[in-house]
Amino acid sequence: MASVNLEMPPMEYETRTGMQEAELNAVKGQMGSKTRGVSLTWNDLWVTVSTRKSGRKAILQGLTGYARPSELLAVMGPSGCGKSTFLDALAGRLDFSTRQSGDILINGHKQKLSYGTSAYLTQDETLLATLTVKEAVYYSAQLQLPDSMTKSEKIQIAEQTIKEMGLQDAMNTRIGGWGNKGISGGEKRRLSICMEILTRPKLLFLDEPTSGLDSAASYYVMSGISRQKEGRTIIASIHQPSAEVFNLFHSLCLLSSGRIVYFGPASAAIQFFARNGFPCPTLQNPSDHFLKTINKDFDEDIEQGSAGRIPTEEVIDLLVNSFKSSEEYHEIQNQVAEICEQGGEILEKRSHANFTTQSLVLTRRSSVNMFRDLGYYWMRFATYVAIALGLGSIYYDLGSNYRSIEERGLMVAFVVSFMTFMTVGGFPSFVEDMKVFQRENLNGHYGCCTFVIGNTLSSIPYVLLISFVPGAIAYLLSGFQNGFGHFIYFALVLFTSMMIVESLMMNVAAIVPNFLMGIVAGAGIQGLQILSGGYFQLPSELPNPIWKYPLYYMSFHKYAYQGMFKNEFEGLKFTDDLFGNNRTMSGEDILRERWEAEMAYSKWIDLAILVSTLILYRLVFLLIIKTNEKVVHARKASTSVLSNRSSQIMANSLPASPLH
Repeated sequence: MASVNLEMPPMEYETRTGMQEAELNAVKGQMGSKTRGVSLTWNDLWVTVSTRKSGRKAILQGLTGYARPSELLAVMGPSGCGKSTFLDALAGRLDFSTRQSGDILINGHKQKLSYGTSAYLTQDETLLATLTVKEAVYYSAQLQLPDSMTKSEKIQIAEQTIKEMGLQDAMNTRIGGWGNKGISGGEKRRLSICMEILTRPKLLFLDEPTSGLDSAASYYVMSGISRQKEGRTIIASIHQPSAEVFNLFHSLCLLSSGRIVYFGPASAAIQFFARNGFPCPTLQNPSDHFLKTINKDFDEDIEQGSAGRIPTEEVIDLLVNSFKSSEEYHEIQNQVAEICEQGGEILEKRSHANFTTQSLVLTRRSSVNMFRDLGYYWMRFATYVAIALGLGSIYYDLGSNYRSIEERGLMVAFVVSFMTFMTVGGFPSFVEDMKVFQRENLNGHYGCCTFVIGNTLSSIPYVLLISFVPGAIAYLLSGFQNGFGHFIYFALVLFTSMMIVESLMMNVAAIVPNFLMGIVAGAGIQGLQILSGGYFQLPSELPNPIWKYPLYYMSFHKYAYQGMFKNEFEGLKFTDDLFGNNRTMSGEDILRERWEAEMAYSKWIDLAILVSTLILYRLVFLLIIKTNEKVVHARKASTSVLSNRSSQIMANSLPASPLH
């Protein structure tokens, strides 16, 4: 763990020697672009979705344009105009409910966005609420930056990025979330940007980077992004920038209802609108004027008090047609053709920290999160202790009479069934972990295996704590079979069972990322396993179809019940004093006759089966998230899904419009 120790050093560093500075700059150069960067072009880009009424609906309609290195392209338009869909299409993140056509070329080639060569900032902030700003960025730097960099170099880059985003005053403040006040919404937005630009990616997609920020913070963030544009291609969707932010844009893509109203230099957009009869009033923000002109959402309200006003739909058609017949549009086509002819480098996978380093960093970060999040384990620990005290007081000093046989069975059943069932309560925390993982994995921070390893290793100490301490309380108060070995076996079965349920709920979280539906699904699976485990209905009484074959043998409760029964009853003698005959019964006879335990193998085989089940559940979890990753990458494998011929077929199949 020494190699990834993240103790936070002081903000003041000693001055580096010239040689150290040269080495750091050399490493930074490997992260950036040594060539002319990434040029992105798209030609006749269509995106459609299926609808029940009209078959298919066009979200993007025939977009053509380009984004060049060292420039900031802003995508603007009213809400619902297709800005986010446009970014998703360029980044290869459209889901399978959409259909995409047209050519999207990277440096003139049809190639996938190599894993980790681009970064994408979504509108939602998915951050670990328990970490401070400094910790979140430092952990991210440890994961993303290559091992060729020293720890101090990674820390310097992290702190520099924090300062660029104006977060230096909040470095030691926790991010915060539900029930825990932390940094503001605007600061969370800047933190998300900060974590994505650590590696200075060659291609950066920003979906509403100023969402939730005031005008001053928006300008500060966008100017920080603009300063890092050298050699990098940045495409940002932005809803309504201030005049100062608008002046930072090199190029502007203005959309309305999925169509291009204007594409070209941001400074020339005012002349384009004025040339078509919609001049920008003096002292008015140009972006406000553009959006007011092409926003048709409030036409009905406006027209009630504006007799003779031209409908916005007609204004949009006028501007779209004017743009397509203008010199600007022909210049775009020429620029796209020129960029494609020039070609460029094939994107290669970015260098990361190695597998071991990432696994250890994720283990440490997850451990810190679990320790600070009261709802993750500490609430369960307190609940388990209270229940263990209750169990111990109800079944205090069981003895060895006939009644104690049933009481021991009841207590084992409660421990195996309901104390493990309560692990379902950790599902909301699992869902939050999955959201963070999906964002970071999609942007290439680390892989699925490192996440599973880090999550498993970090959870083991806490599950050991909540199984051994409450287990010891219940075990000793109830007077279960004496012997340290018997207690260790009892606690190990409880620990393994809890880990199995945690693994089950993580599988559910990977498939059903919804709190309510996930808890219902997990509780339902648990209920079926408890019913078919062989306690509430003895194995000989279970119906053969479904319940005994296969559920009885698939339920981990079967092996937990039988392992604990064997651990508790083997070697004991009980007195049948129910009718005064004082007959002595052996624990082995009770196991065969009362609990129908399978005596052909020892309790350690039951524990081995439980451990195998745990490993299987973790492997299934890895398989699920790996499959999800493959599905996403299959979509990203080619940024041009359909050929131009398919594009024409799709265009012909859509309802006729004034443009086509």
